[in-house]
Amino acid sequence: MFLALSGCGFTPALGTGGPAQRLVGRIWPAVPVDQSGFGFVKQIEARLGRVETRDYDLTYDITTLSDGVGITPDGAITRYNLTGTVTWTLARNADGVRMAGGEVSNFTSYSATGSTVAGLTARQDAGRRLMVVLADMVVARMLAASVRFAT
Repeated sequence: MFLALSGCGFTPALGTGGPAQRLVGRIWPAVPVDQSGFGFVKQIEARLGRVETRDYDLTYDITTLSDGVGITPDGAITRYNLTGTVTWTLARNADGVRMAGGEVSNFTSYSATGSTVAGLTARQDAGRRLMVVLADMVVARMLAASVRFAT
């Protein structure tokens, strides 16, 4: 299958010579201010590497909302959806020109049954998973946009 794709001119975005290679190690994410931001930036760096040359600045705003979705007959909430939205902009560091941006949203769920500690741990884990999903969505959009960037 790979041979068939390479024969048609397909080049993986992060592959050798791919258009997204110019993003690897060149994006400076804004300094995180909370746990969500730290998780988001950690995943951005896992996907695109830590900054070596600050060619692009990534700014972002993260909002999350926890919503009870599993309710027992006596009104106790047993399951929550944690919804997150990231509004982001990638700008060229040299002149501030916006290269890409937008908004992504997704959700994860967690159980609220068990002890208080178990519930808090489940909430924190859902938050970490949500930041991975949102960061991956932002990276995918940056990779797609990278074909328009000047070299």
